[in-house]
Amino acid sequence: MSTFHSHMQLALSEARAAALRGEVPVGAVLTDPSGRVVAQNGNRTRELSDPTAHAEILVLREGCRLARSERLPGYRLYVTLEPCPICAATIAAARIARLYYGAADPKSGGVAQGPRVFSHPQCHHAPEVYDGLAEAESAELLRSFFAARR
Repeated sequence: MSTFHSHMQLALSEARAAALRGEVPVGAVLTDPSGRVVAQNGNRTRELSDPTAHAEILVLREGCRLARSERLPGYRLYVTLEPCPICAATIAAARIARLYYGAADPKSGGVAQGPRVFSHPQCHHAPEVYDGLAEAESAELLRSFFAARR
């Protein structure tokens, strides 16, 4: 049996780097079934002029490229913020085994808030979901980022 190891600190590092680039501070880390980090990134929507360049999408794209597959069964995704509906649907399509996230997103979340994508009858796959990892630190990063812009 393997020991659980959270990669949230690495995801938080990616979120901090995103904030320094002027992006909403969200970071993500993707691990393969053995627990090895295969991709990590932060939001890059402004940098890439791409509304889909969320941290989750970027690491899933890289993971699929490396695996040479559109599906990543057994992989785990760590994200600092509850995924939005677009990201949640992509996580389901990629067949991610486990999703770990930090802060809840009452305004734009798609997992425990809003449309609750994984609970929808048309969702073909729902990962195991673990919320609240590094929740306070993730939420504070977002609060600080937006407070500085007001």
